[in-house]
Amino acid sequence: MTSRQQPIGTGFSAASTAEEVMAGIDLSGRRAVVTGGYSGIGLVTARALAEAGATVIVPARDRRRAEAALAGTAGIEVEDMDLTDPASIAAFARRLRQRAVPVSILINSAGVMATPLFRDAQGHEGQFATNHLGHYRLTCGLWPLLTEEGARVVAVSSRGHQIAGVDFDDIDFLTRSYDKWTAYGQSKTANALFALGLDRRGAAHGVRAFSLHPGQILTDLARHLSAEEIAGFGALDAEGRPIVDPSRGMKTVEQGAATGLWCATSPALRGSGGVYCEDCDIAPVNTGELGRRGVARWACDAGLAERLWSVSETLTGLGV
Repeated sequence: MTSRQQPIGTGFSAASTAEEVMAGIDLSGRRAVVTGGYSGIGLVTARALAEAGATVIVPARDRRRAEAALAGTAGIEVEDMDLTDPASIAAFARRLRQRAVPVSILINSAGVMATPLFRDAQGHEGQFATNHLGHYRLTCGLWPLLTEEGARVVAVSSRGHQIAGVDFDDIDFLTRSYDKWTAYGQSKTANALFALGLDRRGAAHGVRAFSLHPGQILTDLARHLSAEEIAGFGALDAEGRPIVDPSRGMKTVEQGAATGLWCATSPALRGSGGVYCEDCDIAPVNTGELGRRGVARWACDAGLAERLWSVSETLTGLGV
């Protein structure tokens, strides 16, 4: 599997923006679903897809906030959905299935990071439940619509996946001590393995899946971090402003949205899937250096992807 993790030379770079990646892309008549599409890179992503002609649906837990953020952008509609609530996800997917209109692009961008311990209604650790299980449920619910036109499914992972793999013996931190960064890393590894497992199942239907690292961007995702933690990342200059240096992975939201949009629309990926990307290209395999470019071996392992898929089916009662 890891042999597919080789850059292909796209002409884009770490500094490429959403506008540059989408130049010449026509999505007229297509429908896209973007979770987290009303803040941060998700907001830039939803707007870019709509500006390319797609009808974009943004599921939101906070409808009022979403509608305010998206006001003035034609082609985007907001629907109610809470990623931590299986019933809410099922209801959203059912409403879309009733419209009987194919979904060409699904971008799973919503997420939480380094939160204090919380659990969903079924007792699952909150970061894993939100970042992985919620999106797994959503993808399964939309599966009939995704297969109609051979959709692309994009899972927004993070370089944070290098922190930790999936601990299959204690995913929910029932016996081990909770560490917010380990939990985050586990959930982001799950995003990458999910894309690998989904691509294996979807390829015969024309459905291809990708995961990616968007870059280091200070957005609302960092709301659970203290000022001291943010300062420790060296993300701010002397005046407290975010540092932008794409060569070191520190990006604007427009640059951060570029790789996900590239995964969702680029002709260069036609016929490909199941790979982890960054800087608008397929990423190499990381050599083991935490925080460096590339995907960790445990996040592009086909066997682990199958194991996660089996666990996810058991935990949710869903599959594709």
